[in-house]
Amino acid sequence: MALASSVKVVLGSIAFAIFWVLAVFPAVPFLPVGRTAGSLLGGMLMVIFKVITADQVYAAIDLQILGLLFGTMIVSVYLERADMFKYLGKLLSWKSRGAKDLICRVCLISAISSAFFTNDTSCVVLTEFVLKIARQHNLPPHTFLLALASSANIGSAATPIGNPQNLVIAVQSKISFGNFLIGILPAMIMGVIVNALLLLCMYWKLLSIEKDEEDVAVEIIAEEEVNSEGKDDLTTRWKKILWKSCVYLVTIGMLIALLLDLNMSWTAITAANNKPSLKKKKKKDRDSA
Repeated sequence: MALASSVKVVLGSIAFAIFWVLAVFPAVPFLPVGRTAGSLLGGMLMVIFKVITADQVYAAIDLQILGLLFGTMIVSVYLERADMFKYLGKLLSWKSRGAKDLICRVCLISAISSAFFTNDTSCVVLTEFVLKIARQHNLPPHTFLLALASSANIGSAATPIGNPQNLVIAVQSKISFGNFLIGILPAMIMGVIVNALLLLCMYWKLLSIEKDEEDVAVEIIAEEEVNSEGKDDLTTRWKKILWKSCVYLVTIGMLIALLLDLNMSWTAITAANNKPSLKKKKKKDRDSA
């Protein structure tokens, strides 16, 4: 295999450096274009500098991976709007037995949710509930945030839809969803257990300190629920319940189809297209605002 010329190496390094800066620092003052535009800019520069040809670029695009990533992202958005992560957040504090129990729950729930809803989505959405619970129990939030981030990364390795890297591995190697899950699940379980034990050992003394709990977070959540229930009439509530049920059923159907070794890309896109409309829910949100 012949080595590229020095000019191509230099130009390619410049294009990659621009992409890397925009990806790592998406809010660069002199070029605030973000990660997505930065990725496209880096790819365009590779073609403009003639480091690679346009045909090579088209050949490198995998529509199955893009379709699967697109479909799973839409499904995650619908689940977030259907309060799935709100219910997961309630599980964190349901009949809690102290700080150490909360650490284990955060590790378990974040790992499971990131395996099916991507680790980025789980971390972004569950952070709010973790901070509320830490405030309620008057506990140091950084311990639980560390548990959330580390366990989400571990749990996302269990399925092809856990993170984009897994998508590439599963699609390129043609590993089915079920085989991927069975092969990685034992390692994921062991990783979550070891992660929880390490966090308990590191912060055992800090978590053993008993402090007075604050009721502020509970009162805020309860007040919000009471106000929202007071504004909604019976018909609106039943419509919301029906809409949420449809979202959950379609998501469960997608997971079953993936386990039955159907095409992962088309399964995710079909599930995304069959999600119920959000127009009525958005209209209601605007009216209530």
